[in-house]
Amino acid sequence: MDFPDFFYDVPVVSLREPLAVFLGASKSGVITYNYADAVKLAGHSCPTVAGAYLMVSKGLAYLYDDELPERGGIEVYMRGAPDEGTTGVIAAIATLLTGAAAETGFAGIGHRFARRGLLQFNTAIDGLLALRRRDTGRGVILDLDTATVPGNPEMRTLLPSAVSGQASENEQTRFAMLWQDRVARMLIDHVDDPALVRIRAWETADPT
Repeated sequence: MDFPDFFYDVPVVSLREPLAVFLGASKSGVITYNYADAVKLAGHSCPTVAGAYLMVSKGLAYLYDDELPERGGIEVYMRGAPDEGTTGVIAAIATLLTGAAAETGFAGIGHRFARRGLLQFNTAIDGLLALRRRDTGRGVILDLDTATVPGNPEMRTLLPSAVSGQASENEQTRFAMLWQDRVARMLIDHVDDPALVRIRAWETADPT
């Protein structure tokens, strides 16, 4: 697809996937995801998709330091309900990167590789989402403040006509460009901004 160039400037996320080795899909088991993969899943690029990608990638880096994270070895906890606001979109990106899934996830082979039930909603966490390692119990809480990277003021004028389908071709082109400009600033200029993605240790009490 003819994605914007900045998609490929965003740091990638690499993980070990033991299930891929077990079933012969990969010899090394190393799987690498980039921002374009998240966009392919969501079907669009927006501050929520970008923020979800950043939160999960930074959460994994916090939990594993210099070690490759283990896909399928991570629990994901969402504060909101599946149909609440952008919770479902964020959860979908979290599933892509971690393998953690709700009741529709992979049931496993014997007692191994199960992903079902590793993603939970409506949990008592003080953040948008939390990640927890299944092997060590180490956890991290993550929150997102997209207001840290505001949109271009021109969007206030363009948004109503774009949403209503009344925008001219030039207006629609300008709207799309400014929309992705904000996403690019989040993912490139503010990638390490602690005000955009807030990260803190999670004392891993059961939040359910």
